[in-house]
Amino acid sequence: MSKNCLECGERIVGRADKKFCSDACRNSYNNTINKDSKNLIRNTNNRLRKNYRILESLNPEQKTKVSRGKLIEKGFDFNYFTSIYTTKVGTVYYFVYDQGYLPLEGDFYALVKRES
Repeated sequence: MSKNCLECGERIVGRADKKFCSDACRNSYNNTINKDSKNLIRNTNNRLRKNYRILESLNPEQKTKVSRGKLIEKGFDFNYFTSIYTTKVGTVYYFVYDQGYLPLEGDFYALVKRES
């Protein structure tokens, strides 16, 4: 029984469970399937990724304090976060994955990293 590559249609030689004729075809097929088809999704993921990198770079010790100006200077966008955590006493933390921030008085933020 002859099988053809899912990407290019070429005949596949080798194991019976092979789906692609080469690594290049496998990569191309998976990149096409997994790409973000909508600009909204891609742009949101890019903003979340940028916010995460900013929080991670400003918080190397897992806990620190930083000014709002410093976050904005680095390009942080406060509209994009992945979750909100409210403590029992009502303190609200905003998280971008495991990197979080807590608004403090005087335009400062406490940066924290959630334990894995």
